[in-house]
Amino acid sequence: MTSGCMTIEAILTGTPVPFREGDYSAIAKKPVSGPVRVGWSGLEGDAVADKVHHGGWDKAIHLYPQDHYGWWRDRKPGHVLLDAPGAFGENIASRGMTEEDICLGDRFTLGSAIVEVSHGRQPCWKLDHRFGARDVMAAIVKSARCGIYFRVIREGEAEAGTPMTLTARPLPQWPIARVFRLLIGGRHKTEPEAVRALAAMPVLAEAWRDRARKLA
Repeated sequence: MTSGCMTIEAILTGTPVPFREGDYSAIAKKPVSGPVRVGWSGLEGDAVADKVHHGGWDKAIHLYPQDHYGWWRDRKPGHVLLDAPGAFGENIASRGMTEEDICLGDRFTLGSAIVEVSHGRQPCWKLDHRFGARDVMAAIVKSARCGIYFRVIREGEAEAGTPMTLTARPLPQWPIARVFRLLIGGRHKTEPEAVRALAAMPVLAEAWRDRARKLA
């Protein structure tokens, strides 16, 4: 078994609130203290406004590595959002592994729950609006610092301050950073065979399988 472990620095939830010109969003999540129920659709107390593009089986839980926050502070010095977890709308603020280390299909403990990596997070305009900038989304696409989506394999409870331990790694050749660069970052043009392989992987989220088929 490949070793791997992250520390949960915070667990965050949110509900939809007014965001921009009639749009609602739950991107502004707040830390939760104590145990949190992990269900098939995600964390208890968490909700989404746009059910077409957020939530569901393949997007039950969003993790963003706190390991990236220093990189972002260098590019957005003094930005208040980067003073605490939650800047990117994450449910899990983790430390110890990034998209370069976490692979498609990886399974981790999340307290007594088990979660599985389904794909990376494709950035949208809401991140630019949240930061009051026009370059956040572009920086994510360029750097592959995208964050991770999980599906829930076993329900349970989780709490901040505990580890997420890797329990299975079926696809070590497919770190999420590689998948993101192929399907979102433009690398499909130079690695068409890899894109065709992704299109045939059931563990990859359905939306990204569809994207892979179109790009292939």
